[in-house]
Amino acid sequence: MHRIISPKIQPLINQYIKSPTTIAAIYTQYLRCETRTRNCDNPVNHRFHTRFQVAKPAAMLGGHCVSNAPKLDSSCGAGTVEEFAGLKTYFTGARDSTKAVLLCHDAFGYEVPNLRKLADRIAGHGYLVVVPDFFYGEPCDLSKPGFDVEVWFNTHHPRKGSEDAKKVVAALKAQGVTKIGAAGFCWGGLPVVVLASNPDWIQAGVIFHPVALTEDDMRAVKVPLAIYAPENDEFFPVDELHRLAKIVVEETPAECHHKIYPGTVHGWTTRFNEEDAVACQKAEEAHCDLLDWITKYVK
Repeated sequence: MHRIISPKIQPLINQYIKSPTTIAAIYTQYLRCETRTRNCDNPVNHRFHTRFQVAKPAAMLGGHCVSNAPKLDSSCGAGTVEEFAGLKTYFTGARDSTKAVLLCHDAFGYEVPNLRKLADRIAGHGYLVVVPDFFYGEPCDLSKPGFDVEVWFNTHHPRKGSEDAKKVVAALKAQGVTKIGAAGFCWGGLPVVVLASNPDWIQAGVIFHPVALTEDDMRAVKVPLAIYAPENDEFFPVDELHRLAKIVVEETPAECHHKIYPGTVHGWTTRFNEEDAVACQKAEEAHCDLLDWITKYVK
């Protein structure tokens, strides 16, 4: 094969591709091509589709996923941080409760202040709430010189996080918890869907604008699942929400609820500006829906 890109130009291209906005545009275009190709039975197109899947952007994170980075705070929240199931974990709520809620964070990890405040709020309803650090101290940090989103994502893929989530659930059950609900945000959506494939793991799940999900993941769902999304999200558009929900409704025994939140963008539930009254109201609506769904099935 002939080299079509000059070695002198490649570093500039690599830097451009690492832009979160560019990643979103590339992946959105991929989804469109993937959908068109999947709907064609021509064997030539099938071969192209297979090859295109291999070339799919590994990062699978849109611009909204890693934009509006919150200021992390390791000491925030009313709870405590302890080692649990091999992970540093934020605990809040009654430690002797038989009902627990597992929160799976987004790309910025478990030290996001609004995430911990949400955990504390859920704990106030009688739950033991746990927020593990699935990134082992390495959340997405675009401010680091030379930070590569794709390398980071592959190192901390939500598939791996799913295995860690299973360990957390097992540890909760070992200490007497009998019912568990789980909620995942962006990166954390996949671990929740994986857990939702087994009623012995969790009794209900909630996911917000998830990434890296496959149709097979959705077909495996066996417990009530709520799928919530913002109105404006290049990476997880409204039609993708409807497509995933349709799979659960039509191809699984699980109850499914899905909802679009008008006037919101990716990350509106945990990365909102607390000085913005409208943003707070939008986040509050989603938090109430999350809590209502969990309490309906984990009681």
